[in-house]
Amino acid sequence: MRPTRTAAALGLFLSVAGVDSVAAALLASPAHRGLAAPSSSAGRASSKHVAPLFSRTAGPVVMAKTPAETYDVFVQRGVTNAKLPICKMFLQSVMGGCYVGFGGLLSLSIAGAVPGMALANPGLAKFLFAALFPVNLFLVLTTGAQLYTGNSATVPAAVIEGKVTTRELMKNWAVSFAGNVVGCGGMALAATYCGLNVLGTAELAAATVLKKCAPAVGPTLVKAILCNWLVSLAVFLAGAANDIAGKMVAIWFPISTFVAIGLEHSVANMFILPFGLLAGAKLSFADVIFRNLIPVTIGNTIAGAFIVAAGYSYAFGKLGENAGKPRKKYITHEDTSPLPEEDIKILQQYAKQKAR
Repeated sequence: MRPTRTAAALGLFLSVAGVDSVAAALLASPAHRGLAAPSSSAGRASSKHVAPLFSRTAGPVVMAKTPAETYDVFVQRGVTNAKLPICKMFLQSVMGGCYVGFGGLLSLSIAGAVPGMALANPGLAKFLFAALFPVNLFLVLTTGAQLYTGNSATVPAAVIEGKVTTRELMKNWAVSFAGNVVGCGGMALAATYCGLNVLGTAELAAATVLKKCAPAVGPTLVKAILCNWLVSLAVFLAGAANDIAGKMVAIWFPISTFVAIGLEHSVANMFILPFGLLAGAKLSFADVIFRNLIPVTIGNTIAGAFIVAAGYSYAFGKLGENAGKPRKKYITHEDTSPLPEEDIKILQQYAKQKAR
C-alpha cells in the first residue's frame, strides 16, 4: 500500500476512534482530498474527487420532539389506526395481543423461576418482573401492531381534532379489542400446549390471577385508570423520540412503573387471566370476566379518552384553542342604537326621572 493511502486509512481509523487532532492532520492530506500526491514512481496519479465515507451534519442533532409536536404524532397514530381496513386492523390487533403474550410469558417465566428471591426479597422479584414486561409495548409500537389500551387514547384524540368520526372510533375499539383477545388467548393456549406453563411459571401465573380477582370492583377500576394513564403516556413519549433507543427508554419507564406498582392493564390481563386459569387457578371464567376484565377495560378507557386524549387536546389541540381568550362582550340594544351617545344619556336620564 502506498504511504499516502496508508495515511488516509489511518486517518479514517483515528477519526472513528475519536482522536480528532491527529485525524485532522492526516485527513487534510492530498490523498484524502482525492488529489494526486507526490510519488517517486514514474508518472503521477490523476486528480480525482473521492466521496467521503462519513459525513457530519452541521448543527445539533434533535433527539426528541416538543410536546406540541409529539401531540400531533399522537393524533396521527390514532388516524392511521382508525382508517385501516377492518381485516388489517384485526390482523394488527391479533399481532399486538401476541406481543403482549410474549412479554407476559417472559416475565412469568423468569420471575417464576426464582421463588427463593420472591420470599427473601419480594421487592426485587417484583422489579425483575416489571423490568422484563415492557418488551411487549416496544414490539407493538415499532411494528405497527395495535392494542385497545393505546387506541383508547390515540383514536379519541383524533376524534377531538376532527380527523376521525365517532363511527370509526367505535369500529376501531371493537375490532382491536376482539383482536387482542384472540392474540392473547391464543398465546396462552400455545404456551400451555408447549409445556411452558409448568413449575414456577404456573405457580406464579395462578397466584397472580387470584390476586387480580380478589379486590372489589372499585379499587380495580381505579387501578385500571392509573394504569392506562401511564400506558398512554408511554405511547405519547415513544412518539416524541426520533430514534429507536429513545423509543425504548420512553416505553420502558412508564410500563415498568405500572407493573411494579401492581396496576391493571386489560390487554395484559387478556393473557395472564386465561394463562392462570390453565395453570390451575381456582376461579371460574365468569369470575375473571366480571371481577377483573370488565372493570379494568372501563377504567383503561376512561384514562385514555378523558385524561390523556382530552387533557392533551386542551394543552395543545382544539379543546384549548379558546383557553385564556377574553369572552365576547354581550351586545345590548343600546350598543346597536343609531342615536348618538349624548342623546342616549339624555333618554336614560329622562327614563330614570319618569320612573320616580
